[in-house]
Amino acid sequence: MDGLDTLKAKYLAAIATAADETALEDVRVAALGKKGEISALMSGLGKMEPDARKAAGALLNALRDEIDAALRARKSGLADAALDARLKSEWLDVTLPARPRRTGTIHPVSQVMEELTAIFADMGFAVAEGPQVESDWYNFDALNIPPEHPARQEHDTFFMNRAAGDDRPPHVLRTHTSPVQIRAMTEQGAPIRVIAPGRVYRMDMDQTHTPMFHQVEGLCIDRDISMANLKWVLEEFCRAFFEVPSVELRFRASHFPFTEPSAEVDIRCSWEGGQLKIGTGDRWMEILGSGMVHPKVLKAAGVNPDEWQGFAFGMGIDRLAMLKYGIPDLRAFFESDLRWLRHYGFAALDLPTLPAGLSR
Repeated sequence: MDGLDTLKAKYLAAIATAADETALEDVRVAALGKKGEISALMSGLGKMEPDARKAAGALLNALRDEIDAALRARKSGLADAALDARLKSEWLDVTLPARPRRTGTIHPVSQVMEELTAIFADMGFAVAEGPQVESDWYNFDALNIPPEHPARQEHDTFFMNRAAGDDRPPHVLRTHTSPVQIRAMTEQGAPIRVIAPGRVYRMDMDQTHTPMFHQVEGLCIDRDISMANLKWVLEEFCRAFFEVPSVELRFRASHFPFTEPSAEVDIRCSWEGGQLKIGTGDRWMEILGSGMVHPKVLKAAGVNPDEWQGFAFGMGIDRLAMLKYGIPDLRAFFESDLRWLRHYGFAALDLPTLPAGLSR
């Protein structure tokens, strides 16, 4: 067939000068597309004599393969060139100084929880957990809280919505972590020594109260537990937590449905120049409530009060954080202000330990 060399030279030149993949595709269609020149020549082979068709077919196939190979090579070259251009435009000098890395901080509440856990773990207390949505029985009945108690009214407690005609026991957002004590005693029996930190919910909102806050409660049940043991545990906790050489606690008679006898606990302190100092001074500050676990509470948890007795205590984690770290407003704990978090936050890897110090 005449003219194949001219056709070959024509398309090889067009391929070599194609500026981009779009131009290259146009060349491919013109040469090898269904209506392309080489495809048209191959469709005419059927009208030729067998010997002539055989010879012409071999030449056309060789031309088609050569043009196809040239197209592929050019396409690969264009892709490499585009990649080189992109790499040059996105070039980065890796020897330049790195930008300051922004790291997060540990929230004061989380930090205090870790401090509490470290202190009580050193005294043999394990950590117990429970659900935040509790049944009326765990939150009130098992803790000897009578039906007429103000805490069981809707002005004080968040009750979960129930459909009309639903006769199942009501559920609430737990008002304290005391239900965890019931669950722990039910599951583990006695003796037992646990703390129960976590979120709790009450209808209250001002500078020192929020509808959701954090609380930790402690429980110790054994055969020969007394208020003296309670006093020692609380003194050791306060001394370690506030990181002072000694503390002085004062117990005042009080009433809690789940303990008998019950006591509010005050700590000796002073205010000098607007700064709180723990362990010295002539003022007292209430920090927690405590007492000996009521026999009815032990019975509700399946523990025989004739054989076992113990103490329980509860305190607000948020308030402890405010006292220790000088935070004036509880509401700031939940505002997610990055400036506040950077100021009061703690380094993520500085886990509190008693030997190394709690608040490094």
